Amino acid sequence: MQNGFVESFNGRMRDELLNETMFLNLAHARVVIAAWAADYNTERPHSALDYQTPADYARTLATASARLAAREESSAYRALAQPAPTGVNTNRAQAAAG
Repeated sequence: MQNGFVESFNGRMRDELLNETMFLNLAHARVVIAAWAADYNTERPHSALDYQTPADYARTLATASARLAAREESSAYRALAQPAPTGVNTNRAQAAAG
């Protein structure tokens, strides 16, 4: 998780909920905070998600993953890194343990 996201979440929670709500007791605080967090995490559009709600963004990712998986002939993961260029020595000495 990136620090910017955490700071943004904390600031919004403080400004929109904690500074504006008088909690009656701990049980009331838990219910109100859980409802606010659920709204923030599912219903509210986020700029980091191209102004989609997290639920819509998750559906987009699931749909894209399903399409990609359908096109793949193998269930094996593809390599993320490109192979070393020809002539580059990729053998490394093993480090001694301990």
